[in-house]
Amino acid sequence: MRAIAKIIGKSLKHYRFSTSITVLSLGLAVGLFFSVFAIRDQADRAFTGSGSGFDAVMGARGSQVQLVLNAIFHLETSPGNIPWSLYEAVAEEDGVQLAIPYALGDNYYNYRVIGTIEELFEEDQEIGYPGLKLATGKLFNSDRMEAVVGSFAASQLGLKPGDTIKPYHGLSFDPNTQHEEEYLITGILSPTNSPLDRIILIPIEGVFRMGGHVLRGAGVEFDASKSADIPDKHKEVSAVLLKLSSPTTGFRLHQMINRQGKVATLAWPVGKVMGELFEKMGWMHKVLTLIAYLVLLVASASILASIYNTIEQRRRDIAILRALGARRMTIFWALLGECSLIATAGAGVGFLVYGFILQVTAIVLQSQTGVVLYLLQWNPIFLWGTVITIGMGIIAGILPAQEAYDTDVVSQLRS
Repeated sequence: MRAIAKIIGKSLKHYRFSTSITVLSLGLAVGLFFSVFAIRDQADRAFTGSGSGFDAVMGARGSQVQLVLNAIFHLETSPGNIPWSLYEAVAEEDGVQLAIPYALGDNYYNYRVIGTIEELFEEDQEIGYPGLKLATGKLFNSDRMEAVVGSFAASQLGLKPGDTIKPYHGLSFDPNTQHEEEYLITGILSPTNSPLDRIILIPIEGVFRMGGHVLRGAGVEFDASKSADIPDKHKEVSAVLLKLSSPTTGFRLHQMINRQGKVATLAWPVGKVMGELFEKMGWMHKVLTLIAYLVLLVASASILASIYNTIEQRRRDIAILRALGARRMTIFWALLGECSLIATAGAGVGFLVYGFILQVTAIVLQSQTGVVLYLLQWNPIFLWGTVITIGMGIIAGILPAQEAYDTDVVSQLRS
């Protein structure tokens, strides 16, 4: 073993440039291989795990996926509004533990401004709802023009308690659509590592009364900004987040709203709805997986090419070693060991490449969706991916090792 280790060390030192290139190319391939699986798994858990704490979303008649993306992940446009009376009726249904209305339609530099109620912040241990926590400041007063900002939005916009903002109409920033209403920032939310970090929350009546907004809950247009009181019949909401006591309640509401009703849509359960979206996009992951395997295969072939192309240069050295007493199997195992070490080093570099890819992806994903990816999140791909890489390196080394094994000592020394 000492002789084999010494031969491997001398060989790696002598061919260090070509070895370094091979390790780097293999590391890039392994990093991509790790990234495809690890990022997919983390994103899948983040989007299907219903990290919002709610079981269902009710909104206007339309696509359940659109409803969830809009109300939970704040990525889609609203399919429309539903009457306030429907929100109240569902909130009173048996098995509905919590119902939080959302009024959408405005933004502040592309961060969504959402009107809601104070119950979103109230912890309820009986139903297992933790409530949103404030990192600094205090909760907005429902009777005042105040706002609470998500942690990521606050850090990106440089907002703090005491600052004021003027929202913009629509879900995309347009400097020509700024509202006249000014809101005082009273608090900053604690980080949740979820889409909630990218939103700005105001009292729901603040959305109703904002200039340019018209309520149609009663079927006729009602300008709330010019009214002292807003009758419930005129109010409407974009979505209602629901926490249910059991799956039975969800099934009953599904029958009542989706099957028998014609006004609203219930997206339930939230994780299943997003899971169906990921299943529809499964072909994309299969393509990326295939590409990752092919890249890994090509990179492993580079080990074969790197070692095999140096065999002719090594033959005289091998012949001298043989003449000094080295056995054929010693040479064979030395070449095989060299290939396995190169593959192991490539796997190590692959972890560094994976870390870089994940960090870049995490920054982009958090800025666009609020979803956070974790660098140190364990994934089985790290174990069996490394085993596959080393195994492919050993297999790639069999041919050059065989060539070294078959070296004719006499002819090499004679030449």
